[in-house]
Amino acid sequence: MGIAPTIADTASELSAQNKSATPADLHIQPRNLNFARAEIDRRRWVGGDPFASAFFNALSVTFPEGELFFIDSLKKFIKRVPPKLRGEIRAFIQQEAIHSREHHCFNEHLKDCDFDITLLEQDIDRVVQTIRGMSEYDQLVATMCIEHITAILAAEVIGNPAHLENADEDQRNLWLWHASEEIEHKGVAYDTWLHVTKDWNPLKCWFVRSSFMARISLGFAKNRTRGILELLRQDGISGPRAWFGLAHHLLFGKAPFRRTLRPLLAFFKPGFHPWDIDDRPLIKLAESEYEAAIMDDVASAAPPEDLDSIDQLQKVA
Repeated sequence: MGIAPTIADTASELSAQNKSATPADLHIQPRNLNFARAEIDRRRWVGGDPFASAFFNALSVTFPEGELFFIDSLKKFIKRVPPKLRGEIRAFIQQEAIHSREHHCFNEHLKDCDFDITLLEQDIDRVVQTIRGMSEYDQLVATMCIEHITAILAAEVIGNPAHLENADEDQRNLWLWHASEEIEHKGVAYDTWLHVTKDWNPLKCWFVRSSFMARISLGFAKNRTRGILELLRQDGISGPRAWFGLAHHLLFGKAPFRRTLRPLLAFFKPGFHPWDIDDRPLIKLAESEYEAAIMDDVASAAPPEDLDSIDQLQKVA
C-alpha cells in the first residue's frame, strides 16, 4: 500500500523519530465518567437505523478486551521513555481502562436486548491472543496501528453529526465522550514507538509499521463486517438485504469506511505522525455536546490508578 520511500522520505522518517509531533500544549485528561445506568432502550438505538446501530454495537464488543491489550502493550515500555511521555502513557492507561469498563457495561446491555455477542467476542479474543504471542515491539506497533484506526473513526463520528443523528441521548453521550478521548491520546502509542525505535534504520521502521497497518486494517474491516452481519442477522436482516444495506452504510450513506480511507492511507506516508491532522477542536466540540447532559454523573473520585479486571487498573509504577 503506497510507494516505497525515497531517500528524502527516509530522512523525514528519521527526523520524525527524533522528536514528537504531539502538540506541546496537549493535556491528556482522564474523565472518570459512568454510563453504566444508560440502558439500551431499543435495539436500533441509532435513530432506528439497524445498520448504524449494528456498526456501533460491533465496535463496542471489541473494546473491553482490546483496550486492556493496549494498556498491557504500553506498560512494557513505560520505564524506557522520557518523563513527559511516561506521564502521557499513564493518562492513556487511565482513559483506556475507563473505556474498557464502560463498554463492558454497554455490551451487557446489548445482551439484555437479546443479542448474542459470543461470536464477536470469540473473534476479538482470537485476534488479541494472536498478537499477545508476538514480540513486545510487534505488540506496540499493532497497538499503534489500531489506535490510528480508532482515532480516525472517532474524528469521523464527532465531525459528522449524521452518524449519531437521532440516537438515544445516553448512548450518544457515551460515544462522543469515548471518541473525544481517542483523539486526545492518539499520539501516545506512536510517540512511544518513535522513541523506542529511534536507533532503528528508518526504512525498517517505515516497512514494519506499514506492513502491520496493511494487515491490521484488512483484518479490522473483515472482522467488523462479519460481526455487523451477525448482529443484523439476529435483528432479522440477512442475505442480500444485509450485504447491500451494509455496503451502502459503510461506503455510500453515512460511509464511515469510505470517509476514513484518506486518513487511513496517510499512515503509510514516510514521516507520518497522527498529529499531522490537528483535530483538537473536535475534542472541544464533543465535550460541549455531552458535558451538560452528564455533569450529575461525573464521579467525584480521581480517575482509577489500577485495573486488574474491568473495574481496576493494573499498576504501572
